[in-house]
Amino acid sequence: MSDTPDHRARLPPLNALRAFEAAGRLGSFVAAAQELHVTHPAIGRHVRLLEEHVGQALLERHARGVQLTPEGRRYHAQVSEAFAVLAAATDELCARQQAAWLRLAVTPGLAARWLQPRLGQFRQLYPDWRVSVEPQPWLTHCPAETDLALMYGDPGDFSGPTEVLLRPAIFPVCSPECLAQHGAPQKASDWLRWPLLHEDEGEWWSDWLRRSGLKRRLHSEVAYGSAETVLQLALQGQGACLSNALLVGSDLEQGRLVRPVAEAHTLQAYVLLERPTGLSPAAQAFKAWLRKEIVIGTPIHT
Repeated sequence: MSDTPDHRARLPPLNALRAFEAAGRLGSFVAAAQELHVTHPAIGRHVRLLEEHVGQALLERHARGVQLTPEGRRYHAQVSEAFAVLAAATDELCARQQAAWLRLAVTPGLAARWLQPRLGQFRQLYPDWRVSVEPQPWLTHCPAETDLALMYGDPGDFSGPTEVLLRPAIFPVCSPECLAQHGAPQKASDWLRWPLLHEDEGEWWSDWLRRSGLKRRLHSEVAYGSAETVLQLALQGQGACLSNALLVGSDLEQGRLVRPVAEAHTLQAYVLLERPTGLSPAAQAFKAWLRKEIVIGTPIHT
């Protein structure tokens, strides 16, 4: 058994110390009760318990409030300092815990089809960081609670620090059964007889067809809002959607999807959005990793 004295045995209750610190600092049991969200009598009981524990008066009670005794003043300064040390230690611990998380906002299709299968590679390089991926269809800037956001759109639509990572070629895809049913389009106007799957109200297909020579404004009957949704419908044989090799590379390789035409057009870009306050070490590492990985045809390492 150790001969070192156990100082914990002489420590007064924490609630009594908190009541004493607040009352001595504010000069009032009422104000201390309001700050600590307890009743006025509860503060008095806690202070009496502390005075009994130390064997002397620490506060003088007056009609207008309380005042520290000379011994109480010295003790209050030490207690306040101890609380400050505890608060600083807690803040430091919480900051380390917060820094251990890498929080990402990513478009749903890219999150599900490209990032998540490769996230294990990043975790192998940086096993001490935990990663939170939040699918977000559309953000114009990186939120304060997020380290990085990876969006798809026109670079000019975004604010704050941004970096264009990739402008992928966009092309139609569908299931083999859908292609057999409708036949490969021979000209741009042939797409008008196809069931087209839309993420928006028709702008994206209209832009793609315009670049193919067909100036026709399309209006979607249903706007599904995400690449992941329209790709699932395409896999089910319900029509053709626009996509890129990052999202459908494995589906094309394994024959689940096909390209009815070889034609492709560059429309928008994958853009990395950063917080104006700067990047954490985890975000800096992820950004460097992402620059290397987000390349058309990059395989998933095993």
